[in-house]
Amino acid sequence: MQPKLSVITIVYNNVKDIERTMLSVLGQSYPNLEYIIIDGASKDGTLERIELYRGKFAKLVSEPDKGIYDAMNKGLALATGEYVLFMNSGDELYDAETVSDVFDTANSADIYYGETEMFDSEWKSLGQRRHCAPEIFNWRSFRYGMNISHQAIYVKRSLAKPFDISYKYSADIDWIIKIAKTASSIVNTHRYVAKYLVGGISKKKQLASLKERFRIFTKYYGLVPNLINHVFIAINLAQYFIRHRRTND
Repeated sequence: MQPKLSVITIVYNNVKDIERTMLSVLGQSYPNLEYIIIDGASKDGTLERIELYRGKFAKLVSEPDKGIYDAMNKGLALATGEYVLFMNSGDELYDAETVSDVFDTANSADIYYGETEMFDSEWKSLGQRRHCAPEIFNWRSFRYGMNISHQAIYVKRSLAKPFDISYKYSADIDWIIKIAKTASSIVNTHRYVAKYLVGGISKKKQLASLKERFRIFTKYYGLVPNLINHVFIAINLAQYFIRHRRTND
């Protein structure tokens, strides 16, 4: 039997993008899917746009929250699927066959993951994320940067603990590392699984986000190894921008 997947979308005042995200989920060919939407009491018409699809999603909560990760925890608490996936407002599942293809890759993995394509605010493709998904992923794989986005990772709900809301910008990194530490089977789907809208809260608060990421990486990898790893991160970043500049010249 095909496992049940709970897809969770959180949104707040994003009437511009919410429908696109919803349609990417509701248009999946996969039959065993539970769709949960957590709205932070939007006042810009977002809730009215969601209500147009009443009856096509499993659960809707619209109330104030304490931030993005508090809202994600609300969705996680409501999920009843064997697996969970966060597809927040503005992002999309890659195509209509994505979920079916993910679960066809292997049976009963603890984690499935894939590649992400980035898009700008006008929904023009920016290509693959700078951090490509690794061929083999484990909890140590983030030591050189977050190379799998939460939109591109399907996890067994039994392994998914609540997000640590003491982190304001990077709790998803902490969440994925914790899950990966307990996972015994992690499967690379070798395909694009998500489309990601750039410019989220971690980009708007980039310095604070980077400081928080450093704290998280230090917690898991140790201070000295983390400092050394960040030297390599800086070198790789510089090389990326040099290559990118040459391509555009």
